[in-house]
Amino acid sequence: MQRVEGVVQHYAWGDPAFIPDLLGLEPDGRPWAELWLGTHPNGPSRLDDGTPLEDRTGPLPYLLKVLAAAEPLSLQTHPTVDQARDGHARGIFPDPNPKPELLCALTPFQALCGVRPVEATLDLLHDLGIEQLADVLAADGPARALNGLYRGAIDARPAIEACRTGDRPEAEWVRKLDVRYPGEPSVAATLLLNLVVLEPGQALRLDAGNLHAYLHGAGIELMGASDNVVRGGLTVKPVDVDELLRTVDATPLDTPVLADGARYELPAAGVALVRLAPGEPHTATTHELAIELTGTTWYCEPGDVFVPDEITYVVTDSNP
Repeated sequence: MQRVEGVVQHYAWGDPAFIPDLLGLEPDGRPWAELWLGTHPNGPSRLDDGTPLEDRTGPLPYLLKVLAAAEPLSLQTHPTVDQARDGHARGIFPDPNPKPELLCALTPFQALCGVRPVEATLDLLHDLGIEQLADVLAADGPARALNGLYRGAIDARPAIEACRTGDRPEAEWVRKLDVRYPGEPSVAATLLLNLVVLEPGQALRLDAGNLHAYLHGAGIELMGASDNVVRGGLTVKPVDVDELLRTVDATPLDTPVLADGARYELPAAGVALVRLAPGEPHTATTHELAIELTGTTWYCEPGDVFVPDEITYVVTDSNP
């Protein structure tokens, strides 16, 4: 095994302190959004002797990150394999691969994750007095409700205004998001989604079609090494409503939080994220990357035995 050097991404939504503190560095006033470990061309890692990681591993099918969000990220979804290939052929997507994601919290972490079950959303909307959206949801389901908001058939502003005085956490987030993106349909669309608060160690898996947004907190993110993002709003970046509505899966998600455990599968990328306790030995079965919560980052060749001194997150082969 050998130490590996990641690449920091300073996106505007990043937390200025979490990643520097993890790495034992002084914050410099910039937002430190993500620490990348992998062979992605936008941030390729190097071994501690300067060798590009890809020279040892070839292109890795995954990207391992520390993510630290001080502000919300865009509301987005990702395509299936077939949608990615079709979209790449049409010039919509930069590559032909899906982009499944897994987020394991290191701090209390808030996110929007998938469409909430209809009855729970109706209870929320009735409680807030948002009757037009509730009527469409009850009659036609969440896909039609999302379509109506994004196409303008349902006016987003009354739903947003109804949240001005509501004390539900969902209403509080609508108020916060409307300050940044006033009147945007995606602000109202968040009322149809699961609002999740993860405790450290809990995880979300964001499969193809899952409409989601990270809101606040820090975590370990494991994802397929793809750039295929379809943004629907809550961003200054380009938004593609047509592609969003083609790729979103509006099937209600009953249990967005994965069952607690020390291993979280990301089968669409062929890998899993494993949490190792201090002193717990692990044998690498493939080209693996690991992040110790002391800030040390490692590359392990197949057959390497790793015994961490601190809680460590390592990427390994997915269970068949």
